[in-house]
Amino acid sequence: MNRQRLILLAVVLGLIGTTAVGLLWLQQNQRLGLPGVKTQPVAGKGGVEIPLPETVPGYTSEAVPTPAVVTNALPADTSFGQRVYRAADGFLVQLNVVLMGADRSSIHKPQICLPAQGWTINRTERTTIQMTRPERYDLPVIKLTSSNQVVVNGQPVAARGIYVYWFVTAGERSADPSGLRRMWRSMLHLLRTGEMQRWAYVSAFAVCAPGQEDAAFARMKQLIAATVPEFQLGGAAAGGQR
Repeated sequence: MNRQRLILLAVVLGLIGTTAVGLLWLQQNQRLGLPGVKTQPVAGKGGVEIPLPETVPGYTSEAVPTPAVVTNALPADTSFGQRVYRAADGFLVQLNVVLMGADRSSIHKPQICLPAQGWTINRTERTTIQMTRPERYDLPVIKLTSSNQVVVNGQPVAARGIYVYWFVTAGERSADPSGLRRMWRSMLHLLRTGEMQRWAYVSAFAVCAPGQEDAAFARMKQLIAATVPEFQLGGAAAGGQR
């Protein structure tokens, strides 16, 4: 082996060694950051959950246990909050929060989950929802419009699904459909501070008839504006990455 190849091999081995040492140091010294949502202990079970508001004008609500298929698929230190809101005319919105622990794989994208449940995503949009509490600001979100067939009185009926979601951690929010910018900034934050950002994935889902997508989204925006200030920390100052 000539001198040039020996030098190249030494450089490569040095880079591999440095990377391994750096990853080991991060693993041993990283700490988990604060969440961007409120939490409370789970009675009698350990761990925490995200308390979603019970009372919203114009709606009744019901807490929904997270299905075992979800809890079994995600890391054990994942925390949840899930509640269904029902208007007098039967309009339903399901609000969910998934909060990661030390394992970041808790945070996933609906582009996998929705199709797995039979929904075809027809359109992806980035938009904002105007918030008035704790002050006025625009909450950046991703809106997915999807289609499916649901069974009503034993008959298949065409339906549209409106899925709105975003990500939040202490001092930052993200509405990047690819997730690449959020992951890149999180890695830089980890390298700079030794702190792993603790992200929460917030989503709202409603089903409507074809042609009623805009009306359904308008109602969802009102519900999100009413509920989010009750469990999400920070307002306009927690804008961060978008």
